[in-house]
Amino acid sequence: MSLALRLLGTSASRPTVERNVASLAVTREGETMLFDCGEGTQRQMMRYHVSFNLGDIFFTHFHADHLIGVIGLLRTMALQGREEPLRLWGPRGGARVLRAAAAFGADRPTFPVEITELEAARPVQRDGYEILPFPVDHGGPPSLGYALVEAERKGRFNPDRARELGIPEGPLWGRIHRGLAVTLDDGRTIEPQQLVGPPRPGRRLVVTGDTRPCEGTIAAATGADLLVHEATFGDEEAERAVQTGHSTAREAATVAREAAVKRLVLTHFSARYSRDASELEREAKTVFDEVVVGKDGMEIEVPFADDGRM
Repeated sequence: MSLALRLLGTSASRPTVERNVASLAVTREGETMLFDCGEGTQRQMMRYHVSFNLGDIFFTHFHADHLIGVIGLLRTMALQGREEPLRLWGPRGGARVLRAAAAFGADRPTFPVEITELEAARPVQRDGYEILPFPVDHGGPPSLGYALVEAERKGRFNPDRARELGIPEGPLWGRIHRGLAVTLDDGRTIEPQQLVGPPRPGRRLVVTGDTRPCEGTIAAATGADLLVHEATFGDEEAERAVQTGHSTAREAATVAREAAVKRLVLTHFSARYSRDASELEREAKTVFDEVVVGKDGMEIEVPFADDGRM
């Protein structure tokens, strides 16, 4: 079951030659969703082959560099004849802003736009997973991060043991794997625990948006397979990071270490690091080893922890 993210914009505040402003796409089993939608996101989607047939856009907050791209994206979807609803989600206070964006230019979309304000810790339930909003610290109006949390998977079925027990391959195997006891023709009853291992965790993918290091992120990201954390500045701008509600690369790595995540992706870089973010990578790796410096267009797969890949 595939789960991957595509970085569409990795610059902070304004686009640069190398990087667009904030947006990333997550695809799970053919389903696509966006997190933030900065200026020019629709062009990045075309450039990096992200489907416009998405159902959801989750906004971490409503600063312009995370929002403005939704105006053009809605217009393009309408021109393409979209009829399916598009769901827009964001923190408290965002409905007014999103309604204005949807009506910008006096041309209302030709399809339903559903707007929902979210509260931290109240998940959006989906088939096989949930989107869990969590509080982050960006100063000012409420800001949210998001954790995509998959449900537990069934334990592994042991086909060799099933054959040893003389259970014919077919429907009985399926029943046992679904947790049902079966009775064989010779009268024996086979319980699921004889052939099925313990439940296995699903994957956890966490996106912070703009934030200072905070307990909300650490709690949501604990044990995560992948954490996407902003790293706007390097150590030399640590004071500015505090003043503007952002993080340094070292601080992002400290969050990753404290949350015991498997991998950390750095994004949302100040323009001064647009061409060369190696300084941020070096600073982060003094704290946490599994660091990826995000680039526009980069695709990152999120495997299951038990499939042997990273």
